[in-house]
Amino acid sequence: MTTLRPFTCDDMYKFNNVNLDPLTETYGLSFYMQYLAHWPEYFQVAESPSGEIMGYIMGKAEGIGENWHGHVTALTVSPDFRRLGLAATLMNFLEDISEKKRAYFVDLFVRVSNKVAINMYKNLGYIVYRTVLEYYSGDPDEDAYDMRKACSRDVTQKSVVPLAHPVRPEDVD
Repeated sequence: MTTLRPFTCDDMYKFNNVNLDPLTETYGLSFYMQYLAHWPEYFQVAESPSGEIMGYIMGKAEGIGENWHGHVTALTVSPDFRRLGLAATLMNFLEDISEKKRAYFVDLFVRVSNKVAINMYKNLGYIVYRTVLEYYSGDPDEDAYDMRKACSRDVTQKSVVPLAHPVRPEDVD
C-alpha cells in the first residue's frame, strides 16, 4: 500500500531514482530546502511499503487577490511506479491544500512535447491557459503550456479563460 507523507530533508538522499527521468526538472538542494521551509504542506512523497520513494509533488501558494493560487513546481513518479494513479493522487492532494488556502486556481507548467503529462492533466480537469515561449532551456529551448484548473472560490471560472496569444517567460506573473 502506498503512503502519502510529508517530504523530509532525509528524502533528498533517497529520491534520485525518481529524478532520473529526462522530463523531470531537477533542482539544487537549496531549492528543495527553500520549498520545504516555506511551503512544507505542499511537499509530499508517495512511499512504498518498503520505504522506496515512488514519487513526489512540490508546490507553493502565491499571488495576490484573484491571482492567489496553488502552483505545482514539480510532480514526478518513478518509472517503476507509473500507471498506478500516483500522479493523480498527488495532484488531488495539492488541489485539496489549495482549496483549504482559498486559492482561486491551481496552475503548472509542462513541456509542450510531454503529451502523456498533458493528457493526464486534461483528464484531471486542467486546461491550457496559455503558451509560454522558450520557457524550458535546452538546445533548442522549448515552449511550455501554463495549465490551470479553477478552484471552488473562482465561481465564475475567470481564472481559466484561455489567453489568445503566447507570452514570454518574463511576462509570466
